[in-house]
Amino acid sequence: MAYAAFRSIGAYVPQKILTNEDLAEMVDTSDEWITKRTGIKERHIASDDEYTSDLGVKAARQAIERSGIALEDIDMVVCATISPDYFCMPSTATIISTKLGLKNVTAFDISAACTGFVYILSIAKAFIESGMKKNVLIIGAEKLSAITDYTDRGTCILFGDGAGAAVISATDNKDEAIVDVHTGADGEYADLLMTPNGGSGSAHDALEEEAGVFMQMKGNETFKVAVRTLTKDVKEILEHNNIASESIEHFVPHQANYRIIKAVGDALKMTEEQVVLTVHKYGNTSGASIPMAINDIYEAGELKAGEMMLLDAFGGGLTWGSALVPFSPLK
Repeated sequence: MAYAAFRSIGAYVPQKILTNEDLAEMVDTSDEWITKRTGIKERHIASDDEYTSDLGVKAARQAIERSGIALEDIDMVVCATISPDYFCMPSTATIISTKLGLKNVTAFDISAACTGFVYILSIAKAFIESGMKKNVLIIGAEKLSAITDYTDRGTCILFGDGAGAAVISATDNKDEAIVDVHTGADGEYADLLMTPNGGSGSAHDALEEEAGVFMQMKGNETFKVAVRTLTKDVKEILEHNNIASESIEHFVPHQANYRIIKAVGDALKMTEEQVVLTVHKYGNTSGASIPMAINDIYEAGELKAGEMMLLDAFGGGLTWGSALVPFSPLK
């Protein structure tokens, strides 16, 4: 039987940094207010001529180089993004594939907002375990600055740009295998976090064009649902697989808000050493958030072969997901 192994990680962030002090000159806010409410100190912002696919390509190249797998052996590319190069086609995954020099591979995007990376991890696992694919490149890439309203202080303080990528490959060694992935969604809460304009569900008039295609969020309601949902989902995946929380080396939650991360970590009795925290320097990068956080601990030398990662995410849709993933590098 074929199993799916998490072989490598890579990430990229743009050079420009937008600090809380910078935002305080744009909207009515302050470093103290942003830090207290979110834990965010700065976020990276792509340049005008830097597209989501460009961010994804740089992260992907790093992941492929670290994987020990030849570029030509990649047989599928899946990109999770809510800020694609184009609405609605071609997919950002096809553009990334072309920029990488990959030909005749399956390539497509998925839209699951901040849960995107967990969703594409489940897709890669399913394709590999079914025998349909052998080496899947998964990418979370976001240029959220392109869909952020910088006059809305409730959202512009949260989001940043970046990308993370991983290579998931077939293995016959069960010890290397991704243990489990859980995903779910409930459209009843869709209005808590959405981009209401630009699609067939919005009114096409002058007011919409003036409003732009920007993210909107009901912050307090989203916070409450996020903490409740994330905690429940993680408890379920741990119980389902008979794994104790203390045996998890790295708890990697979606980096949306420090208060959410702390509330979930406390509810699960995770120690500070277990919880991976990067929200302070990148902000919320949606589908890129988890792989960027994994890359941080990898580059810091804190992620070792065989160590178990518990991934956990929640996003617009509403969507959620969790995964138990041992790090299984070839080199």
